[in-house]
Amino acid sequence: MVERMAVDAILRGLDPEQAAIVQAIGGPVVVTAGAGTGKTRALTHRIAYAVATDQVTASQVLALTFTTKAAGEMRSRLSGLGVSGVQARTFHSAALRQARFFWPRVNDSPLPPVRDKVLPLVAEAAGRCRVAVDTARLRDLAGEISWSKVCNVPADMYVPVAASAGRSVGGVAPEQVAAVITAYEQVKHRAAVIDLDDILLVTLGLMMQQPGVAQQVRAQYQHFVVDEYQDVSPVQHALLKAWLGDSDDLMVVGDPAQSIHAFAGANVAYLLGFGQEFPAARRFELTRNYRSSGVVVSYANALAARSQGRVKAVRLRAAAQAEEPPVTQMGCADAPSEIAALVAWLSDRAKDGVDWASMAVLYRVNAQSVLVEAALAAAGIPYTVRGAERFYERAEVKAALAAWRGLATTRPDDPSSALRDALVGLGWTPEPPDGQGRQRENWESWQALAMMLEALPPGETVAAAMVRVEQQAEEQQAPAAPGVVLATLHASKGLEFEAVAIIGVQEGLLPFALATTPDQLAEENRLLYVGVTRAKRWLYLSWDGSRRRPSRFISAPETLQARQPQAPRQKKRLRTCRVCGKALLAGADIKLGRHADCPSSYSDELLQALKAWRLQRATDDKVPAFVVFSDTTLIAIAEARPATAEALLAVSGVGPAKLERYGEAVLGMVADD
Repeated sequence: MVERMAVDAILRGLDPEQAAIVQAIGGPVVVTAGAGTGKTRALTHRIAYAVATDQVTASQVLALTFTTKAAGEMRSRLSGLGVSGVQARTFHSAALRQARFFWPRVNDSPLPPVRDKVLPLVAEAAGRCRVAVDTARLRDLAGEISWSKVCNVPADMYVPVAASAGRSVGGVAPEQVAAVITAYEQVKHRAAVIDLDDILLVTLGLMMQQPGVAQQVRAQYQHFVVDEYQDVSPVQHALLKAWLGDSDDLMVVGDPAQSIHAFAGANVAYLLGFGQEFPAARRFELTRNYRSSGVVVSYANALAARSQGRVKAVRLRAAAQAEEPPVTQMGCADAPSEIAALVAWLSDRAKDGVDWASMAVLYRVNAQSVLVEAALAAAGIPYTVRGAERFYERAEVKAALAAWRGLATTRPDDPSSALRDALVGLGWTPEPPDGQGRQRENWESWQALAMMLEALPPGETVAAAMVRVEQQAEEQQAPAAPGVVLATLHASKGLEFEAVAIIGVQEGLLPFALATTPDQLAEENRLLYVGVTRAKRWLYLSWDGSRRRPSRFISAPETLQARQPQAPRQKKRLRTCRVCGKALLAGADIKLGRHADCPSSYSDELLQALKAWRLQRATDDKVPAFVVFSDTTLIAIAEARPATAEALLAVSGVGPAKLERYGEAVLGMVADD
């Protein structure tokens, strides 16, 4: 038994509900944990308490999560509590580790390589079945193949099961989908590879068919913890039961109100029915929300109450009681008005002192980000798009790290300059590109890596820096980007921000047009609930009232009218070059106020003074220089030589927030030149 002091330290700071969970050692235990209620804290402290009181051996604990990042955070927290040796892994990571160990011993051959990019295999299978495909349809077919596997639906049963589940692939008959599923397995077998879903199936097969394997695994792991249990699929549930065997030493934590992955095979019934599966289970609830203001919590509770599905959310209680800003619901006349109102709201939050990186814009589908990206770029607001692809698995990130390793061999004591030169060689510049799409995505990835330079300790060697990055990559700890986060509602799960804006909260998007069954509509409601509960203090919801009604999910939509324009919209004025007078068409030229090849009129001394001031201000504020002003904006200022605040505000790239923050200093330098 360890000293009482160590045990008291583990229990210190827990609320009564968390403390009860932490001391409920042994299973089965089910915890329903609402958004922002400290479930990870309760989970990790429970493991630490069990180990510290000698009730559990750390090496016999298998803690399962759904993301590599969550597993890394769990290991980090346990380490901070003085606990090492616990296996905190995703289902796939734990299964792959076992499959790689046992497969060669059973089959006298290595485990086939795992193919993580399966679209070429799906394309070949579709071709064999004479199914015409484009990229979108390929992705839909790949998703359907994955769903059939994680739900244990064989190809010969796909048609009736998919019909009862309300599933379909646009433009492909169910019988054709079943044929593609069969052909895909044949293509994969011929290529001698397995996919990510096969990892779980292979391990489950070893556990079920090889008694010696099952016995060895159960001897190793005797205490199980599962986070986000509402996201468990049938195959994951079967594998967990195989790992448990006759044991019931299992704790699961989940939130039915955040069950948003049924389309991928997740089944909330395992969380809801835990008491029937384990009649001796002890049940706990976490309802005290530590993330959001009381206003946001009240809005989230009302939203959850309007769901008509079988899943009922816990009623959250706000830990914060201070007066907070109200939730904003904004009906707009049309799509451009909605985007303009969004940019204004974000700018107002910046005036309130909220960092750009502490704001998020959330939406239902990726296509909604296009107009937002263009508007933020035009307003000079930095942003980053968060996609489903893991940061360190992006092609541009892999290329950058490979180039860094190559250059680092010639300068082992200077990791910073080696990384910067590697990025420049790939095409990175300190200023973001004007357009969107892949070019912008590449720049965002490289910019995030460039930000790592500031975090490198002075005097660190390349070898040490490489170890640091490899550890971050293993735990999916992506470097933070200094801008507003743009993400789908699905991708926002697990994140939190001071200010959250959700756009397109209207019929056809929320709920999505393809959601027609009661269960699908209820999941759309939960998806909006997830987005709402990402907000700490500021919450904003908007919709385009020109084509759709506001979402049925938001409060009293019949009383909320779309904002109408006060006057006829004016035809957009064509901007002309201040030097030659001809039209400006390129974004960079419009921002500069002249064609790039037209002669400039700025003073070199003034421009250099502005750049020196920008560098010092960026250093003081601990942000990249472009966040203050881009090079193009500084050149435009030097050329325009504004003498008043109004004239400075007229320069492209200078908005109200930047005028308030930097205007006095800039106008002073112009006057002194």
